[in-house]
Amino acid sequence: MNTIPSVHLADFLSDDPIRKEKFIKEIGNAYENIGFVALKGHFLDDKLVANLYEEVKNFFDLPLEIKEKYEIPGIGGQRGYVSFGKEAAKGKKEGDLKEFWHFGQYVEDNPALEAEYPANVIVEELPKFNEIGKETYRMLEKTAKYVLRALALHLGLEETYFDNYIKNGNSILRPIHYPPIQDEPKGAERAAAHGDINLITLLMGAQGKGLQVQNHKGEWIDAMAEPDELMINVGDMLSRHSNNKLKSTIHRVINPPRELWGTSRYSIPFFMHPISEMKLDVLENCIDENNPKQFDDITAGEFLDERLRDLGLKK
Repeated sequence: MNTIPSVHLADFLSDDPIRKEKFIKEIGNAYENIGFVALKGHFLDDKLVANLYEEVKNFFDLPLEIKEKYEIPGIGGQRGYVSFGKEAAKGKKEGDLKEFWHFGQYVEDNPALEAEYPANVIVEELPKFNEIGKETYRMLEKTAKYVLRALALHLGLEETYFDNYIKNGNSILRPIHYPPIQDEPKGAERAAAHGDINLITLLMGAQGKGLQVQNHKGEWIDAMAEPDELMINVGDMLSRHSNNKLKSTIHRVINPPRELWGTSRYSIPFFMHPISEMKLDVLENCIDENNPKQFDDITAGEFLDERLRDLGLKK
């Protein structure tokens, strides 16, 4: 597959069983063959998107000493600011050419989970930053819920199979700033080749060139969304759970050509995580004589902890 398929969530949400089945088939095939789709019909409106980008740019434009006061030690970068070059792809010593922020879950009616997750960090200098971040988080979480319902049906599960695992899940909204490149990068990229940790990732900001996806032949193909689309990919947790039926595809953000080194790039992924206790054990109906069990049993929390150490975000 050499292009990223496009699907429309309205098909899944319609009362027409034929349209709903069409969506399930299209997204299921895409995730079995390349691990990415472009999705129209999500719950973000243009005004919210414009406001979010304005607030994100305002934050990254703040002086470094102000941003650094929001870099919280001891939490593996799970909330607040992570400064330039701190994160590296698994197995790579060079840090990625980016800085980013993390909004986390807004827990409802669950004191135990509220105690487990780090608190969200409030930016005093930007009164709208946190409010707009929260609204975006909620709309992306809502979109992700319906994508996972379609995937549950594709995997032969109950439609609402994932609902209780993602309610109050450990999901992260990550506005990223790739600053202008000042010097020859020496092996570093804006985001080196990697797979995502989580169930699915919903990406805002894939409209310009830069994001590339590796297809099954090992070829890198450009992944560019239309202005009204989110790019959505499978993460390693869902790949494990489905015995690699749904593919977690390696992807990267390449450096721009030298003439564009002086430009910034912004992208905003939403990493949909379940609650820590979710068992990622391979689903029985994804195992057969041609597809034996490929992964050991593990919980989402254990897997996340393992991967944060690989990324250098947790010691």
